[in-house]
Amino acid sequence: QLLLTGMEAWGLPSRGCAESAMRVRLLRQVPSHIPALQCMVQERQSQVVKNCSRPAFGDQFVFSLQDAELEKSTLKLEVQRFDKYSRNAVLGEVRVTLRDLKASQSLILCEELQKTTKDTVGEVLVSLKCLPISQRIEVGLLKAITTSPRSTAENNVYARIDVSCRCHRKKHQKSRPRAHTALIVFNETFLFHMPEPLAWDCSVLISIYEVDSDFKHLIGQATLRKRGASKAADHWNLMIKSIQQPIAKWHPLLI
Repeated sequence: QLLLTGMEAWGLPSRGCAESAMRVRLLRQVPSHIPALQCMVQERQSQVVKNCSRPAFGDQFVFSLQDAELEKSTLKLEVQRFDKYSRNAVLGEVRVTLRDLKASQSLILCEELQKTTKDTVGEVLVSLKCLPISQRIEVGLLKAITTSPRSTAENNVYARIDVSCRCHRKKHQKSRPRAHTALIVFNETFLFHMPEPLAWDCSVLISIYEVDSDFKHLIGQATLRKRGASKAADHWNLMIKSIQQPIAKWHPLLI
């Protein structure tokens, strides 16, 4: 077992005097054709602390690990800031590679927060179709591959699709629930109205959630837009050039 105690953070920006919390994720590398694929083994979050610049957490987290898993495991610690509207922003992160730690040895780590980065936890197959005459975009959600160790047919997953244009978000749409297996087949399409031609320069956010009883857990997200990552931008440009023809491509699921 690995016992982790989140003690405190200091030097945080005090603007707004919002509440703070620490989120801990245990990640493990997974052999795959997908570059840098990670499996999120466990996720924990500290209590919310009402302190602007130096929150003292004091929470303890226990992670169960086999010796063979240490070589491929990493702890990701994020400090989050909450505001009165229940929205949160990640202020920074610290990563600890467990293979560098010695077993049965207590260590105190004091690290500077780094700019947060996303981790790839799967892939999603999405089709896009441009319908300029009716001023609509069709988003096809076809399949998803996940690495969650909690994948079980007893739990359901669903996808939420958000389309935004000029910082204005359209009403989101949801897929039907599916059993959470390693390969999830959705085969659903969603239509979104675009008010004007310039609105084709928008973004599509696909979020996949697992539902366990009354608890909703985010598995991963994929963002498609014209000015996004090269793969997403290529997909978007192909959609614009292929009028009324669906174009399908795989995109990484990030968390």
